[in-house]
Amino acid sequence: MKITLLKENLKAGLGIVEKITGKDLTLPILNNVLISTDKNFLNLATTNLEIGINYWTLSKVEKEGKIAIPAKFLYNFISFLSEEKITLETKDTTLFINCGSQKAQIKGLKPDEFPIIPKIESENFITINALPFLKGISQVIDFCSATQVKPELSGIYFRIQKDRIVLVSTDSFRLTEKTLFFKELPNSINFDKNKEYSFIVPQRTIREIINILSEKTIEGNQDLKLKIYFSSNQILFEFLTSDSNPKTKIHLVSRLIEGEYPNYEEIIPKKYKTEVILSKDVFLNQIKTTGLFSGKVNEVKIKALPDKNKIEIFSQHPEFGENKSDISCKVKGDTVQTSFNYKFLVDGLSNIKTQELIFEMNGEDGPAALKPLGDNSYIYIVMPIKAS
Repeated sequence: MKITLLKENLKAGLGIVEKITGKDLTLPILNNVLISTDKNFLNLATTNLEIGINYWTLSKVEKEGKIAIPAKFLYNFISFLSEEKITLETKDTTLFINCGSQKAQIKGLKPDEFPIIPKIESENFITINALPFLKGISQVIDFCSATQVKPELSGIYFRIQKDRIVLVSTDSFRLTEKTLFFKELPNSINFDKNKEYSFIVPQRTIREIINILSEKTIEGNQDLKLKIYFSSNQILFEFLTSDSNPKTKIHLVSRLIEGEYPNYEEIIPKKYKTEVILSKDVFLNQIKTTGLFSGKVNEVKIKALPDKNKIEIFSQHPEFGENKSDISCKVKGDTVQTSFNYKFLVDGLSNIKTQELIFEMNGEDGPAALKPLGDNSYIYIVMPIKAS
């Protein structure tokens, strides 16, 4: 193999694919990136057997070939090179790198040892604008369960309907749902619109998607789109630019989590005892302040007073003392008092993107909800701390 390309293109590709590699002692080949040629493209591929990433970048290919090289080591080395063209050449299992006055030899492994990254068989797909998807998925990514006792809760639940994607996550203490609408354009979807499709995507897969999208959208590519192929056990994310002849291509394929997601809609209350409308920033600041006095269980008490159009927030610490604050707001319904883990409230409030929000309460036993005022596409459910 002998190819020449820009250092910045090689570094960008390695920066994306090397993140899923690590110190795998049982299968050392998984710590490597497979470097190969594909017509006039250089292809970089990595996998951890659950996620596989392919990155193509335009290059001058003089001789075809492939080699497996330690991914993180190569990325670190390339990062220190000057901003010039790089020539990569292989001889047996050694990669020779020339970049200006820098010359290096890196020992690799036989490419035949590298696992095959599976190709998704399904033709079902949707195409969605990448930036709204990035913002939407970022609102649900942090609320998956960390335990493997219920593996189906360790990922993001996707529900695909004819004009929308519903994204859901829960750790049993809080639940969040985000709805993204997409327009049906020519060649933008390919699935039976009379059916609903659902599957669970591992949280780590979504984190890699967020990492890739964050890097690509920072470049100002507002037209970036995401094409999502899905089957019963796999999902493929393809990153599309408006350029008909893109200089880079990225594919990420992942397994799906087996199991049946719980009927989460039963958890979302249809009615509430009390509705509070107030400023997001004021509420968030007071919750953080009161949380300093919350003690080991992070408990803060919130009392809604409809006759006075305000809420009271209170917490008490056995060593530091106590804190109480009032917030003037619109309150409808019953007078209720509920205890919450203040950190759970902070997490939900931080994902509200409007200046004002709706806080719906059900007393000591029922779940509460945070919603952006005027935006029905997002809801955050949080369970109260029950009185002992």
